[in-house]
Amino acid sequence: MPDIHIRTEGRAGRITLTRPKALNALTWEMCRAVEAALDRWRDDDRVALVLIDAEGEKAFCAGGDIAEMYRTGKAGDFDYGRAFWRDEYRMNAKLAEYPKPVIAFLHGFVMGGGVGLGGHAAHRIVCDSTRMSMPECSIGFVPDVGGSALLARAPGRLGEYLGLTAARMGPGDAIHAGFADHYLPEADWDGLKAALVASGDAGQIARAARPAPASDLAAAQHGIDQLFGGEALLDVVNLLRAEDSALAATALAAMERNAPLSMAVTLEMLHRLRSPSLTLRKALEMEYRVSHRIMLHGDFLEGIRAAIIDKDKTPRWRHALETVPAVDVSRMLMPLGPDKLDFRETNMQIGFIGLGNMGAPMAANLAAAGYAVTGFDVAGTTAPGVTSADSARAAAEGADIVITMLPNGDILRAVADDILPVMRPGAVLLDCSTVDVASAREVAARAEAAGLAALDAPVSGGVGGAAAGTLTFMVGGPEDAFAKADPLFEIMGQKAVHCGPAGNGQAAKICNNMILGATMIVTCEAFALADKLGLSRQAMFDVVSTSSGYSWSMNAYCPAPGVGPASPADNGYKPGFAADLMLKDLRLAAQAAEAADADTPLGTAALELYRRFVEEEDGAGRDFSAMLPRLEKRTRN
Repeated sequence: MPDIHIRTEGRAGRITLTRPKALNALTWEMCRAVEAALDRWRDDDRVALVLIDAEGEKAFCAGGDIAEMYRTGKAGDFDYGRAFWRDEYRMNAKLAEYPKPVIAFLHGFVMGGGVGLGGHAAHRIVCDSTRMSMPECSIGFVPDVGGSALLARAPGRLGEYLGLTAARMGPGDAIHAGFADHYLPEADWDGLKAALVASGDAGQIARAARPAPASDLAAAQHGIDQLFGGEALLDVVNLLRAEDSALAATALAAMERNAPLSMAVTLEMLHRLRSPSLTLRKALEMEYRVSHRIMLHGDFLEGIRAAIIDKDKTPRWRHALETVPAVDVSRMLMPLGPDKLDFRETNMQIGFIGLGNMGAPMAANLAAAGYAVTGFDVAGTTAPGVTSADSARAAAEGADIVITMLPNGDILRAVADDILPVMRPGAVLLDCSTVDVASAREVAARAEAAGLAALDAPVSGGVGGAAAGTLTFMVGGPEDAFAKADPLFEIMGQKAVHCGPAGNGQAAKICNNMILGATMIVTCEAFALADKLGLSRQAMFDVVSTSSGYSWSMNAYCPAPGVGPASPADNGYKPGFAADLMLKDLRLAAQAAEAADADTPLGTAALELYRRFVEEEDGAGRDFSAMLPRLEKRTRN
């Protein structure tokens, strides 16, 4: 993309910001591109380290591109900004937690989003032109992108000073405050970059670094600690007004220009975060509480208007310095409940192959949750919010996870042969079909040979569960692949159980459904017997559902119409789970039992009953609980 240049050179993954005319301000697309690169390089043995720099003389990165946030926010669309911040904050966390050395060359202006991009790197290199700051309070926001964590860790009360005044730090100040690690004149940067690219050895940084310039902040540390030790914003303001010094006068003048609510919230954030339990994720989660609310309840839109839209530099803040209500501060920092920042990857690209009765609602739920889903079905079916592809290959190409929901193992193997060659390295093939164990394990082996991961994840819950997002997934395959797919399981279902290595998901599914098939038959037999004994179906249900005959077939999916919770029996036995599918699963169980030399007499009996019901009687196309009307008409002969 034109705003950022991402490539691999030698032993290094290279990220260069390439929009110097905009002071390399971060766009949403740039954030997602950085994250995608980090994900690609994480398990790439050719990449030993990541190097981040920027074009132009004026700035590494002067912040985030906030013009679109203003436009959408003024239109009442707060979701754009919230989604941007979610993705950006997740990227910030990945940079800080990255398992390989990340090296940032921070020249010129490094502000806001630029601190989020470079300030969490393992090795942060500054030069004479470096000017770092967290200026968010000047536009009605708060220090974010993990900047609050850096401020909370700064010596003494430097965090409060830097956050409330937006003061700029030179190279010595940045190192003293904990925003940078090494000083090296910019003239020597190209040589160090070349050495890092060639060797992949981050140890060269310390050997190349020079002594840091003197820090004005270090010299002023005592005075800053005295002036910024107040509990609330008004306490700090009063201390500054009472002090006759250049430091106090300069700080007060800066604060009088900034948004009072933003400064009060910033002060409270730093006080809450400054503890031994501080982590970057904890700080980002707290920052997101403010981000989520700032357009509606704060001064952010007014701050942007005054700074970059109208450029009149005369913002009309909601409060004066002396009158920020404590309740407004508390409201900004209240937990968000279900909207909490959870670092979930909604920018994941998903391919979905098989948009039938189960696959279509599953894909639609993923799309509704904000994922980019491209789908394909041989029958031409589609799903709401899902981009249609003209082939399985097209749906799989470039996807982070490819989900399949297919009729049988033969088709699964054929689809896998088609799509594995075009899947991106490190991608996951997530098969939610119910197939034989051998097919699942064969496909997993083929995926592993192609440098991919495969999960077999058959589901329980039927069409209703697929639509409601309440499926249960029984998952076999590598633990790291399971972790990558876990956010998707949370959207498509209510539970996902990792059952062990490849094939174990299918093993769990067929064992579960063998139980289900047998218990449904005996439940139907019991109702038919109760009829002939003169026991009402309601009385039968009331007794069995609360005693030792309790089962899912009785209590949740009762086969008797008008008894218990609503079920397909109350809808003419239109299938929630078709008898045809139960027959398929019982055949898979019998096939697995034969291969494992396991004796399953009841499973075998259930298979034969469903075979007759579907293939010789009227069971095809009916729910598997329609075994009851079959049995109620029969006698022992």
